[in-house]
Amino acid sequence: MNPKGKNASWWKSVWPPLVAVLFFLAAWQGAVSYLHIESWLLPAPSLIVQEGMAQTALLGAHTWATIRLTLVGFAIGTATGLLIAIVLHTIPFLKSALYPLLILSQNIPIIALGPLLMVWFGFGMLPKLMVITLVCFFPVAVATMDGLTRTDRMMMNYMQMSGAGRMAIFMKLELPHSLPQVFSGIKIAATYSVMGAIIAEWIGASEGIGYYMLLQKSAYRTDLIFAAIGIIVALSLLMFVIIVLLEKWLVRWKPDQE
Repeated sequence: MNPKGKNASWWKSVWPPLVAVLFFLAAWQGAVSYLHIESWLLPAPSLIVQEGMAQTALLGAHTWATIRLTLVGFAIGTATGLLIAIVLHTIPFLKSALYPLLILSQNIPIIALGPLLMVWFGFGMLPKLMVITLVCFFPVAVATMDGLTRTDRMMMNYMQMSGAGRMAIFMKLELPHSLPQVFSGIKIAATYSVMGAIIAEWIGASEGIGYYMLLQKSAYRTDLIFAAIGIIVALSLLMFVIIVLLEKWLVRWKPDQE
């Protein structure tokens, strides 16, 4: 597809949700003004932007703390998910034994585990990173295992008949063919990582957007809570876009999807 065609396709996919968001914000602004809703209960979007801009420096410092925590936790969670998937794929007995436990682990709310992690490991960085890791590793592990099982059987039989070893089959066939599914899991983990960082900061922190939200909740500053939510959404979108661009760069053989 030529660049002009790509731009047209990109704009065609972007403008419907953009119009929907603008319409939603306009309706929100109009409803607050028309119904005379108190700002402490539901602030108008214009007030949220105004108050958020007034606290740019403070929000910037807390946002940077959340970004640092998110990136480290996301890297550990993704690496853990990939490692678990590869080990379980190469050792079928372990997969049969542990896969149900992985599914079961996701039925335990992270918000319920957080206080226990704080009791066991204190209020330092370790329990926060464990919360993000628990949030991120599962989608990566499941997507990677799914991708590894979708290997082209004809190609595998050909490589086995040509004398290729287990490691060669994994590195040259299974892993490359699983990359689209791997990135699907990583994209989910990227958005979850921001949520995990916020939950970790709620449980115990002295900085970060989650901590900032708790402070504003105590002061009934719903406008600043909404400003923090806007930052969380922006960070999640940024993480998703970065992973999409990385996928396009690494998986170049995958055809563009309209």
